[in-house]
Amino acid sequence: MGAKIRVLIVDDSATVRQTLANILETDPEIEVMGTAGDPFAAARRIAQEVPDVITLDVEMPRMDGITFLRKIMLQHPIPVVMCSSLVEDGSETLMQAMEAGAVEVILKPRVDTRQMLLESQVRICDAVKAAARAQVRRHRAVAGPSRTVEPKLTADVMMPAPTGGAMAKTTERVICIGASTGGTEALREVLEALPADSPGIVIVQHMPETFTAAFARRLDSLCEMSVKEAQDGDTVLRGHVLIAPGNRHTLLQRSGARYYVTVKDGPLVSRHRPSVDVLFRSAAHCAGANAVGIIMTGMGDDGANGLLEMRRSGAYTVAQDEESCVVFGMPKEAIARGAAEKVVGLAAIPREIIRMGGRLTPGA
Repeated sequence: MGAKIRVLIVDDSATVRQTLANILETDPEIEVMGTAGDPFAAARRIAQEVPDVITLDVEMPRMDGITFLRKIMLQHPIPVVMCSSLVEDGSETLMQAMEAGAVEVILKPRVDTRQMLLESQVRICDAVKAAARAQVRRHRAVAGPSRTVEPKLTADVMMPAPTGGAMAKTTERVICIGASTGGTEALREVLEALPADSPGIVIVQHMPETFTAAFARRLDSLCEMSVKEAQDGDTVLRGHVLIAPGNRHTLLQRSGARYYVTVKDGPLVSRHRPSVDVLFRSAAHCAGANAVGIIMTGMGDDGANGLLEMRRSGAYTVAQDEESCVVFGMPKEAIARGAAEKVVGLAAIPREIIRMGGRLTPGA
């Protein structure tokens, strides 16, 4: 194993600092190099030793986390994971954090029950390791060896694997997209480039609950297509984008020629909720050749198996290339498993959606 990922924890709460340190130190790949109660103390610590990753609170005395993040990105870019409480009003602030250069957003650890604590450990450690591998600047060396995250559970816990051949084509395409680390800005670029009459899109972006609603509102204000957080029963329509809500799985369903989504609780799948594998498997089940599957930047392997199932069901499948990814994890795994029919740069993904999004001739 290579050198450990050195993390600096910045939070005004001593309890949170200690809890985060305890969680991170359970992972053999991570080392907590220090903690700081505010950005000024953090700056002094960084002057002595530069960490690989910083976890940063949003609301702190003397200087807020967003202001400090902007200073870091201007002066000495370091991968930053924003750590926030579960507050609806703060979700817009977290969108600002992503725009300012934060690599990931996580919720402060939940310790209500043992299961919640274990899920917090998985998400926090994975977020830090993803941040360490993120390309926050061109000349930054990738920290540590590439590593595939082994899933806790597969999409089998939500629905059985698809069987049989490709489904006959209808008159509409449906686009399914999965992304994680680096995906918020990458998705913005893709959706901003799409015209208002583009085919219906369903997206799983790994984000905490409440933040997906703010993310959808932000995209809706920027894009020609209509964007909203998915609700159970929403119809997938041309010109509309549905974002899977954080902490719930989203599945594509079909009733006659109509596609719609169901939003469900369930365990972590491929270490995530929502899971790209769950969305992609559901698309393989109910859409087959009517679907397009796109896997984008992110760490781990969520979506790799699901994209392969989509391809085997007759769907057209695309993976984002390494050069344009913040973290080339999920696409890399999909490519390695033969799931991607085509590999393209970020700028080419909208063109693929437009090219494949034309109305189909039934039975073609």
